[in-house]
Amino acid sequence: MDKFDHLTGIAAPLPIVNVDTDMIIPKQFLKTIKRTGLGVNLFDEMRYDDNGNEVPDFVLNQPQYREAEILVAGDNFGCGSSREHAPWAIKDFGIRCVIAPSFADIFFNNCFKNGILPIALPQAQVDLLMKDAEKGQNARMTVDLEAQTITTSDGEVIDFDVDPFRKHCLLNGLDDIALTLEKASAIDTFEQQAAQSRPWV
Repeated sequence: MDKFDHLTGIAAPLPIVNVDTDMIIPKQFLKTIKRTGLGVNLFDEMRYDDNGNEVPDFVLNQPQYREAEILVAGDNFGCGSSREHAPWAIKDFGIRCVIAPSFADIFFNNCFKNGILPIALPQAQVDLLMKDAEKGQNARMTVDLEAQTITTSDGEVIDFDVDPFRKHCLLNGLDDIALTLEKASAIDTFEQQAAQSRPWV
């Protein structure tokens, strides 16, 4: 998993509440088990019309937001079914941080497991960041995970909370497999001792 420590980039505003996982990545794209290639279909039903043409008004189709790395969204982001393809699509597009007043629990947890930092903030602070994001590509936002701060394009600093263990995992690029491999030596020792004490197993 890619490490996340410090990110300065374009923030895209998506002031929509209750964005569910089917809106993030529709069900017809769930056949793959690969984590790559889904970014083109992120928010597919909002980004494209019935003929597959881009919808010009959708935020990620606008020139100033095509390279967005931060998404500022509405309340209850990631609700709906518990598809891990949702954070896969977000990351594959290039977004590494999502900021919203609240998140659905399963989506929130899946973000951390896939190298994405979800930040929950009070509505007033999200509103401030939404306005900052609306300035376009010249207004870059900075997210510092080590310091647990977000800095707006105007230099205003907002603090955020993050679970210490999840912070450690993101800073060091540790997913569930990597965490297990950190204990490889202890696992090997246990298996050797178990084989000696219970050779019949």
